[in-house]
Amino acid sequence: MSIAANLARVKERIAAAALRAGRRPESVKLVGVTKTVDLPRVELAVQAGLEILGENYVQEAREKIQHFRGLVRWHFIGRLQSNKAKHAVQLFDLIHTVDSLRLAEELNRRAGAIGFVIPVLIQANLAAEATKGGVRVEGVRALIEQAAGLDHLRIRGLMTMPPYFDDPERARPYFRRLRGLSEEVAALGLPGVEMTELSMGMSGDFEAAIEEGATLVRVGTAIFGERP
Repeated sequence: MSIAANLARVKERIAAAALRAGRRPESVKLVGVTKTVDLPRVELAVQAGLEILGENYVQEAREKIQHFRGLVRWHFIGRLQSNKAKHAVQLFDLIHTVDSLRLAEELNRRAGAIGFVIPVLIQANLAAEATKGGVRVEGVRALIEQAAGLDHLRIRGLMTMPPYFDDPERARPYFRRLRGLSEEVAALGLPGVEMTELSMGMSGDFEAAIEEGATLVRVGTAIFGERP
Protein backbone atom coordinates (compact mmCIF):
# COMPACT_ATOMS: atom_id res chain seq x y z
CA MET A 1 0.00 0.00 0.00
CA SER A 2 1.07 3.59 -0.54
CA ILE A 3 1.94 5.98 2.27
CA ALA A 4 -1.27 7.92 1.55
CA ALA A 5 -3.33 4.72 1.80
CA ASN A 6 -1.53 3.69 4.99
CA LEU A 7 -2.21 7.11 6.52
CA ALA A 8 -5.87 6.96 5.58
CA ARG A 9 -6.17 3.51 7.15
CA VAL A 10 -4.48 4.65 10.37
CA LYS A 11 -6.87 7.61 10.60
CA GLU A 12 -9.84 5.28 10.11
CA ARG A 13 -8.58 3.03 12.91
CA ILE A 14 -8.05 6.03 15.20
CA ALA A 15 -11.59 7.24 14.56
CA ALA A 16 -13.09 3.79 15.15
CA ALA A 17 -11.19 3.34 18.43
CA ALA A 18 -12.28 6.76 19.64
CA LEU A 19 -15.92 6.03 18.83
CA ARG A 20 -15.73 2.69 20.65
CA ALA A 21 -14.59 4.61 23.72
CA GLY A 22 -17.41 7.15 23.39
CA ARG A 23 -14.99 9.87 22.31
CA ARG A 24 -14.89 12.26 19.38
CA PRO A 25 -12.30 11.15 16.79
CA GLU A 26 -10.86 14.66 16.68
CA SER A 27 -9.94 14.34 20.38
CA VAL A 28 -7.02 12.12 19.27
CA LYS A 29 -4.08 13.66 17.43
CA LEU A 30 -1.82 11.57 15.21
CA VAL A 31 1.93 12.12 15.50
CA GLY A 32 3.67 10.61 12.50
CA VAL A 33 7.03 9.22 13.62
CA THR A 34 9.57 10.18 10.95
CA LYS A 35 12.79 8.94 12.56
CA THR A 36 15.10 7.71 9.74
CA VAL A 37 12.36 8.29 7.13
CA ASP A 38 13.75 10.12 4.10
CA LEU A 39 12.35 13.47 2.97
CA PRO A 40 10.51 12.27 -0.16
CA ARG A 41 8.50 9.76 1.88
CA VAL A 42 7.78 12.33 4.60
CA GLU A 43 6.61 14.73 1.87
CA LEU A 44 4.15 12.12 0.61
CA ALA A 45 2.66 11.80 4.09
CA VAL A 46 2.40 15.58 4.54
CA GLN A 47 0.75 15.90 1.12
CA ALA A 48 -1.71 13.20 2.21
CA GLY A 49 -2.68 15.20 5.30
CA LEU A 50 -0.24 14.34 8.10
CA GLU A 51 -0.10 17.46 10.28
CA ILE A 52 2.19 16.57 13.22
CA LEU A 53 5.61 14.97 12.83
CA GLY A 54 7.54 13.36 15.68
CA GLU A 55 11.33 13.17 15.70
CA ASN A 56 13.74 11.38 18.04
CA TYR A 57 16.92 13.26 17.24
CA VAL A 58 17.47 17.01 17.21
CA GLN A 59 19.95 17.06 14.33
CA GLU A 60 17.82 14.91 12.02
CA ALA A 61 14.77 17.01 12.87
CA ARG A 62 16.53 20.30 12.12
CA GLU A 63 17.11 19.32 8.50
CA LYS A 64 13.48 18.27 8.01
CA ILE A 65 12.06 21.30 9.81
CA GLN A 66 14.03 23.64 7.54
CA HIS A 67 12.63 21.80 4.53
CA PHE A 68 8.97 22.06 5.51
CA ARG A 69 9.14 25.62 6.91
CA GLY A 70 5.98 25.88 8.99
CA LEU A 71 3.76 23.49 7.01
CA VAL A 72 3.46 21.04 9.93
CA ARG A 73 3.93 20.95 13.69
CA TRP A 74 6.90 19.17 15.24
CA HIS A 75 7.01 17.11 18.42
CA PHE A 76 10.16 15.79 20.07
CA ILE A 77 9.60 12.18 21.18
CA GLY A 78 13.11 10.82 21.85
CA ARG A 79 15.44 10.98 24.82
CA LEU A 80 16.60 14.56 25.16
CA GLN A 81 20.02 15.41 26.51
CA SER A 82 20.34 18.66 28.43
CA ASN A 83 22.97 19.93 26.01
CA LYS A 84 20.39 19.78 23.20
CA ALA A 85 17.78 21.80 25.13
CA LYS A 86 18.79 25.09 23.48
CA HIS A 87 17.97 23.69 20.04
CA ALA A 88 14.89 21.78 21.17
CA VAL A 89 13.07 24.87 22.45
CA GLN A 90 13.66 26.59 19.12
CA LEU A 91 12.59 23.68 16.92
CA PHE A 92 9.67 21.90 18.57
CA ASP A 93 6.07 22.74 19.41
CA LEU A 94 5.87 20.10 22.16
CA ILE A 95 8.47 17.99 23.96
CA HIS A 96 7.11 14.61 25.12
CA THR A 97 10.07 13.32 27.11
CA VAL A 98 10.94 15.44 30.14
CA ASP A 99 12.07 13.01 32.82
CA SER A 100 14.24 14.96 35.26
CA LEU A 101 14.27 18.27 37.09
CA ARG A 102 17.66 19.02 35.56
CA LEU A 103 16.23 18.74 32.03
CA ALA A 104 13.14 20.76 32.99
CA GLU A 105 15.30 23.53 34.42
CA GLU A 106 17.56 23.62 31.36
CA LEU A 107 14.58 23.81 29.00
CA ASN A 108 13.15 26.58 31.16
CA ARG A 109 16.44 28.49 31.08
CA ARG A 110 16.85 28.14 27.34
CA ALA A 111 13.23 29.09 26.64
CA GLY A 112 13.54 32.10 28.93
CA ALA A 113 16.62 33.28 27.04
CA ILE A 114 14.53 33.70 23.89
CA GLY A 115 11.36 34.91 25.63
CA PHE A 116 9.48 31.73 24.93
CA VAL A 117 7.32 29.31 26.92
CA ILE A 118 7.83 25.66 25.96
CA PRO A 119 5.00 23.12 26.44
CA VAL A 120 6.17 19.73 27.68
CA LEU A 121 4.96 16.32 28.77
CA ILE A 122 6.46 14.38 31.66
CA GLN A 123 7.60 10.92 30.58
CA ALA A 124 6.69 8.15 33.01
CA ASN A 125 8.57 4.84 32.94
CA LEU A 126 5.75 2.74 34.34
CA ALA A 127 7.56 -0.59 34.04
CA ALA A 128 10.86 0.78 35.42
CA GLU A 129 12.70 -0.47 32.32
CA ALA A 130 16.39 0.38 32.46
CA THR A 131 16.62 0.71 28.69
CA LYS A 132 13.98 3.43 28.47
CA GLY A 133 13.81 7.04 29.59
CA GLY A 134 11.19 8.36 31.94
CA VAL A 135 10.77 8.95 35.64
CA ARG A 136 9.55 6.00 37.68
CA VAL A 137 5.95 6.13 38.70
CA GLU A 138 6.67 6.99 42.33
CA GLY A 139 8.65 10.05 41.22
CA VAL A 140 6.20 11.55 38.73
CA ARG A 141 4.25 13.65 41.21
CA ALA A 142 7.39 15.03 42.87
CA LEU A 143 8.93 16.02 39.53
CA ILE A 144 5.77 17.80 38.44
CA GLU A 145 5.49 19.65 41.75
CA GLN A 146 9.12 20.79 41.41
CA ALA A 147 8.81 21.82 37.76
CA ALA A 148 5.42 23.48 38.09
CA GLY A 149 6.92 26.78 39.21
CA LEU A 150 9.25 27.21 36.23
CA ASP A 151 8.15 30.38 34.41
CA HIS A 152 9.04 29.31 30.87
CA LEU A 153 7.78 25.73 31.05
CA ARG A 154 4.18 24.55 30.81
CA ILE A 155 3.38 20.97 31.75
CA ARG A 156 0.58 19.75 29.50
CA GLY A 157 0.33 16.08 30.39
CA LEU A 158 2.11 12.73 30.51
CA MET A 159 3.79 10.32 28.10
CA THR A 160 4.75 6.66 28.38
CA MET A 161 6.19 3.76 26.40
CA PRO A 162 5.06 0.43 27.86
CA PRO A 163 7.10 -2.73 27.38
CA TYR A 164 6.83 -4.29 23.94
CA PHE A 165 4.14 -6.96 23.65
CA ASP A 166 2.89 -8.94 20.65
CA ASP A 167 -0.61 -8.63 22.09
CA PRO A 168 -1.73 -4.99 22.52
CA GLU A 169 -4.08 -6.05 25.30
CA ARG A 170 -1.03 -6.65 27.50
CA ALA A 171 -0.10 -2.97 27.11
CA ARG A 172 -3.57 -1.80 28.15
CA PRO A 173 -2.89 -1.82 31.93
CA TYR A 174 0.02 0.60 31.39
CA PHE A 175 -2.19 2.97 29.42
CA ARG A 176 -4.85 2.76 32.11
CA ARG A 177 -2.24 3.48 34.78
CA LEU A 178 -1.00 6.58 32.95
CA ARG A 179 -4.54 7.91 32.71
CA GLY A 180 -5.01 7.31 36.44
CA LEU A 181 -1.74 9.06 37.18
CA SER A 182 -2.88 12.01 35.07
CA GLU A 183 -6.10 12.24 37.04
CA GLU A 184 -4.16 12.16 40.33
CA VAL A 185 -1.92 15.04 39.18
CA ALA A 186 -4.86 17.05 37.86
CA ALA A 187 -6.55 16.79 41.26
CA LEU A 188 -3.59 18.62 42.83
CA GLY A 189 -4.56 21.82 41.00
CA LEU A 190 -0.95 22.93 40.53
CA PRO A 191 -0.45 26.31 38.80
CA GLY A 192 0.99 26.00 35.30
CA VAL A 193 0.06 22.32 35.08
CA GLU A 194 -2.70 21.06 32.79
CA MET A 195 -3.24 17.33 32.36
CA THR A 196 -4.80 17.74 28.92
CA GLU A 197 -2.53 15.42 26.94
CA LEU A 198 -1.77 11.70 27.21
CA SER A 199 0.90 10.61 24.73
CA MET A 200 0.71 6.83 24.54
CA GLY A 201 0.28 4.16 21.91
CA MET A 202 2.36 3.27 18.85
CA SER A 203 1.77 1.29 15.64
CA GLY A 204 1.14 -2.00 17.44
CA ASP A 205 -1.14 -0.82 20.22
CA PHE A 206 -2.54 2.66 19.52
CA GLU A 207 -6.15 1.48 19.43
CA ALA A 208 -5.95 0.14 22.99
CA ALA A 209 -4.24 3.38 24.03
CA ILE A 210 -7.06 5.46 22.55
CA GLU A 211 -9.66 3.33 24.32
CA GLU A 212 -7.82 4.13 27.57
CA GLY A 213 -7.66 7.88 26.96
CA ALA A 214 -4.71 8.69 24.67
CA THR A 215 -4.88 12.14 23.08
CA LEU A 216 -1.61 11.75 21.15
CA VAL A 217 -0.60 8.51 19.40
CA ARG A 218 2.89 8.12 17.93
CA VAL A 219 2.68 6.04 14.75
CA GLY A 220 5.55 5.35 12.35
CA THR A 221 5.63 1.80 10.98
CA ALA A 222 1.90 1.65 10.18
CA ILE A 223 2.34 4.75 7.98
CA PHE A 224 5.84 4.41 6.51
CA GLY A 225 6.46 0.68 6.74
CA GLU A 226 9.22 -1.18 8.53
CA ARG A 227 12.47 0.69 8.97
CA PRO A 228 15.56 -0.83 7.36
